[in-house]
Amino acid sequence: MKTLEDLFEHQLKDLYSAEKQLIKALPKMVESATDSKLKKAFEDHLKETKEHKKRLEDVCDELGIDPDGETCKGMEGLIKEAESFIKEKKDDDVNNAGLIADAQRIEHYEISGYGTAVRYAKELGHKSVATKLKKTLDEEYGADDKLNDMAEQRLNRKAKA
Repeated sequence: MKTLEDLFEHQLKDLYSAEKQLIKALPKMVESATDSKLKKAFEDHLKETKEHKKRLEDVCDELGIDPDGETCKGMEGLIKEAESFIKEKKDDDVNNAGLIADAQRIEHYEISGYGTAVRYAKELGHKSVATKLKKTLDEEYGADDKLNDMAEQRLNRKAKA
């Protein structure tokens, strides 16, 4: 990598890999959740994640980039951690609280990645790309807020009991 444009391309490919991995992982989180609202939140985010992947494909098409070719090691690790937690024997309420914790780690990772990509797109003068990436960034913040509200309003309390 020699330029910010090269780094931006690398970041987009990394995000694309992360979204593809998450599309495979979220159904396991849906299956593991025992709270109906949490299941629904994971199902909704799976639909959103598929849109994020498609949006990245559109962005890469616009920039003449093949989005494949990277493996996002960060997402790989976060998913392994979540899958390890899912396999542990635990109380249902503790399970739901733990799933939220793992999902929020993933959301924070994505927020960081998309935030950086938006900044790079703006710096490089890719205004329409920055707008598309910002939409995904906003949706990632929304997913995190929804999970946070569920945890704070009831699921952490249930796990504590």
